[in-house]
Amino acid sequence: MDIGLFAINYNTCGDPEIAIHVARAAEAAGFESVWTGEHLVLPDPQSERSPLPPETPFLDTVVSATLIAANTDTIRIGTGIILLPLRNPVVLAKELASVDVVSRGRLIAGFGVGYLEAEFDAVGVPMSERGSRMTEYLGALQALWTMDEPAFDGHHVSFEGIDAQPRPVQRPMPHVVLGGGKEASVRRAWRMANGFYAFGVSRPWVAEYLEFVATLDPAERPEDLGRLQLTVTPVDGHTPDDLRRYEEIGVDRVVMMPGEVDPAFRHRPVPLPEILATIETTADGFLA
Repeated sequence: MDIGLFAINYNTCGDPEIAIHVARAAEAAGFESVWTGEHLVLPDPQSERSPLPPETPFLDTVVSATLIAANTDTIRIGTGIILLPLRNPVVLAKELASVDVVSRGRLIAGFGVGYLEAEFDAVGVPMSERGSRMTEYLGALQALWTMDEPAFDGHHVSFEGIDAQPRPVQRPMPHVVLGGGKEASVRRAWRMANGFYAFGVSRPWVAEYLEFVATLDPAERPEDLGRLQLTVTPVDGHTPDDLRRYEEIGVDRVVMMPGEVDPAFRHRPVPLPEILATIETTADGFLA
């Protein structure tokens, strides 16, 4: 099982120098990846569903991924997750292809539909369209990354007679994971992604997820995507023994959140020494 580290771009790691220090420590310890989070804006005052107070320092995902890529050598960089319906897919395809080139093929492209109405209102995207935009934008990204003559015709985005170089280093495209917690998100990942990413879950949730995936129609999953891999950030995955339990039940990657993660997704800033202690404990107790 691979081990990643979450929150490389906000709270404590909203300081770029600390983010670099933490990423290098994780790389040296043998972590497979570091992961960003994303909220373009946060409700002020903090709403019941918002995971963070509005004053939280929150670096942009693409900027942070580029920063980490330029200051590490081997660790993978996951976007966990980009709120795809709020992004222009043509611009984003260029940005993420560039990150993959700068990192020499280390990008894991994670996307989700989003859930905070204030963010949709601020960007001017109807929340009712998030599912349809998500599906279309994924198709547009794939076209721009993989087609010799990129073209896409949808309700929200259409293009033809264009090209966008350079293409990602990873061919045919970067590893894609889709985040979410509902059956619709899992079904979309089954049809369109290499993996599924669930945040703030527990081992009973994983068991239910695996049972649900077993019911999905194999004919709806493209062969080139392979097996649907599962990435989780668990509420009960803080110790090496916890990690071994997740490995035993079939999880492919745990992205650890230093500090406590509660079911409402609220989490506190974690001091740098505590982040580094998490990395050290995990390296000694699980990765060694």
